[in-house]
Amino acid sequence: MTEEKQLILDTKTFHKRARHLQTIWKESSSKSKDAGDEFQGAETILIIVGDLLEEYPYQKSTAIQTWLLGYEWKDTLILLTQDKFHFVAKEKMAEVLEQLNQGDKQEVPVEIHKYTKDQSQHKDLFESIIAYITEGGKKRLGILPKDLKEGNFVQEWSELYKNFKDNVEEVDVSAGIASVLAVKDEEELKTVRIAGKLSSLIMQHFIGVVTSLVDEEKQVTHEKLSEDIDNILTSDQNTFLKKGVQDVDLLRADFCYTPIIQSGGIYDFKSSAESDNRTLHAGTILCSFGVRYKSYCSNIGRTILFDPTKEQERNYEILLELQRRIVEHIKSGVKLRDVYVKAVNFVKNKKPDLVSHFVKSLGHGMGIEFRESAYSINAKSAKEFKAGMVFNLSVGFQNLENSKATDEESKIYSLWIIDTIRVSNNEPAPLLTEGNRKLNNMAFSFQDGPESGPEAKKENKRPAQKVESKRNTMRKSTVLKSKFRSEDKDEDSEQKRKEHQAELAKQKQAEGLARFGYGVDHQTSHREATFRKFESYKRDTALPKEVKELKIVVDQRNESIILPVFGLAVPFHISTLKNVNKTDEGEYTYLRINFLTPGQASGKKEDMPFDDPNANFVRAVTYRSTDENLSEIYRKIVELKKTAAKKEAERKEMSDLVEQDKLIELRGRRPTHRLSEVFVRPGLDGKRIPGELEIHENGLRYQSHRTNQKLDILFSNIQHLFFQPCDNELIVLLHIHLKNPVIHGKKKTKDIQFYREASDVQFDETGNRKRKYRYGDEDELGAEQEERRRRALLNKEFKAFAEKIAESSEGRVDVDVPFREIAFQGVPFRTNVLLQPTTECLVHLTDPPFLVITIADVEIAHLERVQFGLKNFDLVFIFKDYSRPPVHINTIPMNQLENVKDWLDHVDLVFYEGPQNLNWTQIMRTIQKDPADFYRDGGWSFLNMHGEGDDSDVSTETASEYVLSESEYSESSSDDSSDQNEVSESSGSSEESDESGESWDELEEKARKADERKEGNSKRKETSDDTRGKNKKVRR
Repeated sequence: MTEEKQLILDTKTFHKRARHLQTIWKESSSKSKDAGDEFQGAETILIIVGDLLEEYPYQKSTAIQTWLLGYEWKDTLILLTQDKFHFVAKEKMAEVLEQLNQGDKQEVPVEIHKYTKDQSQHKDLFESIIAYITEGGKKRLGILPKDLKEGNFVQEWSELYKNFKDNVEEVDVSAGIASVLAVKDEEELKTVRIAGKLSSLIMQHFIGVVTSLVDEEKQVTHEKLSEDIDNILTSDQNTFLKKGVQDVDLLRADFCYTPIIQSGGIYDFKSSAESDNRTLHAGTILCSFGVRYKSYCSNIGRTILFDPTKEQERNYEILLELQRRIVEHIKSGVKLRDVYVKAVNFVKNKKPDLVSHFVKSLGHGMGIEFRESAYSINAKSAKEFKAGMVFNLSVGFQNLENSKATDEESKIYSLWIIDTIRVSNNEPAPLLTEGNRKLNNMAFSFQDGPESGPEAKKENKRPAQKVESKRNTMRKSTVLKSKFRSEDKDEDSEQKRKEHQAELAKQKQAEGLARFGYGVDHQTSHREATFRKFESYKRDTALPKEVKELKIVVDQRNESIILPVFGLAVPFHISTLKNVNKTDEGEYTYLRINFLTPGQASGKKEDMPFDDPNANFVRAVTYRSTDENLSEIYRKIVELKKTAAKKEAERKEMSDLVEQDKLIELRGRRPTHRLSEVFVRPGLDGKRIPGELEIHENGLRYQSHRTNQKLDILFSNIQHLFFQPCDNELIVLLHIHLKNPVIHGKKKTKDIQFYREASDVQFDETGNRKRKYRYGDEDELGAEQEERRRRALLNKEFKAFAEKIAESSEGRVDVDVPFREIAFQGVPFRTNVLLQPTTECLVHLTDPPFLVITIADVEIAHLERVQFGLKNFDLVFIFKDYSRPPVHINTIPMNQLENVKDWLDHVDLVFYEGPQNLNWTQIMRTIQKDPADFYRDGGWSFLNMHGEGDDSDVSTETASEYVLSESEYSESSSDDSSDQNEVSESSGSSEESDESGESWDELEEKARKADERKEGNSKRKETSDDTRGKNKKVRR
């Protein structure tokens, strides 16, 4: 008990949370029971704790006690009213609780009642509490009926309370208490983050242990592995935890439940499952556990795959994509059941046969209680997510069949991914558990060569090397064995690729029908023009004074033209003006002003909306005058029109900008994670000045000390983070591709890059910097070694910083690295560059303009000009957002064709091929008119008619509408370097010049006539020469 005297309560936190509880209680009480009163109209709430039961660690009685006071205390009674809190506790505890009445600011009145050793006083004490409950007649008392209460203290209270039970109406307030505990404050979230970090580190350690055990073929049971994990917090091997999380007290950390290890075909997804004494099987291994820090829970679960089949890989990728979609959809205000329904629909669209194996719940709320059952994410829950809530998100497929199993224990397998997430207001829910999740980190392969099966394993039971990550062997973005299609072309693999493509095409068609089945498309950004109202003048007095003279007045300030019409001054805003013409006829000058009206075939303005298209419009006004001032008026109108058009273009350019949140800086100390002496592209104000990149609480800040300019990038706005090493390059770089564009250097951009030169001259000669290294007369070998060492240091520094960014983003950002081994040459803009696939994208990052194509955003790919005899082919990416213009990559060497096909197939992207370049502007325009009808007519299968062979008749009337002529192709190719919107416009305008070719007879007739004309010209020339000769002789 001496320790209890020394306990110090956080009185400020107590009063803040007590006031929060009273506020929610009062707000709920104002509602009716049917309208959602979670406190059931309770006027007082009784919370009683007897003995602390280790076998029942999660009860709302102890949870509310911990939430208010920071500790669990036995033999304590708390009576809550909407005005005052009453505590009944033993004498020593009561002395500690007196701290709640100390200090100047006490938001909630607290009364302490001492439970002394004198049993004669106990009756009077408990009766006084009952008097507060029954004051003024029969009252509603809120209780927690599901909590288990034992001990002498509880028994003594119950015996006295039952005599007054008829004067009390008991109601269950568990839902109300759950709603209070569900939303966490910043201090609670900080504690949960630490718990999540500890869980992540232990999981990373566990994966390393399992791979080593499998590699060394050691026999170990699930139960033994579970026990080892359970002891890791208190063992001497936990130094990696202290290094990974600073300022953490591991004495206040324990596990939420006994770690669960499962393998060998028997899987149970319940948190109450236990690890059995069967031996670990090197197939599909499931592991889950959660660290509880300062009473706040976290949870993590992973699936480890050894030698998975293609089917298992695809199912895991679907699960991974599903988790990403769920995280993006979870935001404040969204109903829990809506998230579950969307998840089920996603599985139906991706692979319908997985629905029956899908989990019945996607998890639950979590905090001091491991399972807040009132907030389960299932098909029935009508509750809403709120910012600050923490959830255990669990997605999985249970008891799937493996048709290619090599042993009995591998015939049944399950997949799950479990993470702890926090709900935000308008952003996707950030993950509080980090680390290994992707297939390349969770799938491993034995290096036994191409053979598999029982016989192969008998010959070479032990792996050739340590179990290696599938990043280099079996992952989707794999390094291909051959760079040339002439080398080792495997007909069997070609057939498998065709079958896989047919399956993907069928799946794509089903997704399209589901996407447009009800005529609603949520993936295409509909940018329909909206009617904009303009007000030149609010009142007559605001008109310029010159209107009294009934002259044409050009008002630059209000962007209006004031015209005299029937003796009245009528203002027209410049946006209503189509064009203006001036002609001179004799002594008169004519000025014709044309206005925009409905039904005009005027190109881009054809679809301009009008408030009421059926109203009467002024189409044109013509003025005649001998005054030379009319020419000056014409010039002013033209200038005003240009200025207005420029402003409108700027407005449209900035229309998709999203207001960013402010960067939360690390207070009280300078950021410890910095990358110094780096350049940024695009440069600040176009200048090439080095600066420093820092990691702050919710984003990055780049600033140059020479100019004091700053650039802030939030984690929530980062879509992709790329690290490209300086191997075979002149620079090492970090490239950030943003979700929403930002203004940088007075221009809008979605790509920002930070780099450092890899050569020994760190800056060019204009930077006034000397060489960092001086070699003098060192031999060439020493110089090369120094170069390699320096490049390795640069790669290590930039890679470590990129990983720190991913860690600080709480799982919202992953580091992606380009695979140079499967790169290919192409022309996305004006120049031929090296295009490198990554895990999620196709990129060119070395020089601007940068190219980042997210594979998940691509609908299909089309290979063009694929025919015998050509040295190059083209690649076109069509996006799921049909309003986005396709991206063309031209002039790819033909010897890279098989390489590109294999890569597209490995990333599950449907591709078609054809001998001609297609007019994609016209195709996309046709699709957007009626996408549902497009998919009902077969969808993208129409592209097959261009790829059936070189002899296919692509000049038919049906195909010619979509096939580019040579002039159109050259025009579109030259425009590829400019903005993609310009590409679509240029190719769109060329479609009007499409004409059918002339027949051979017509061409021969033209040639004959041309020959006759040539013969006639030559005869006339001879005649004229003879005549000149005769004239010359006569003159002589």
